[in-house]
Amino acid sequence: MSWIILIIAGLFESGFAFCLGKMKGVTGMEYYLWGAGFLLCLTLSMLLLAKAVHTLPIGTAYPVWTGIGAVGTVILGIVFFHEPASFARLFFICTLIASVIGLKMV
Repeated sequence: MSWIILIIAGLFESGFAFCLGKMKGVTGMEYYLWGAGFLLCLTLSMLLLAKAVHTLPIGTAYPVWTGIGAVGTVILGIVFFHEPASFARLFFICTLIASVIGLKMV
């Protein structure tokens, strides 16, 4: 169950980065709504990470959490913010995914 909580926490990390990216291009009320989404995702991500480390080692949980967040943020950036999807970028995202899987296995 802790692994599922950790994965959800990582997804919320991508969520707060996405909200931060959306805040960059807006003003007024929309800025504050994306800011509220940022704070909500940030809070949920941290609380779920804290819950996951009750049973998982922090040395494993934290890198997995940041890895999930990083991969998710890059994917969201490519899909929603039209960031480049170069071979090198995708290659290193794949190596990051392999590292996260490796940490879980050991």
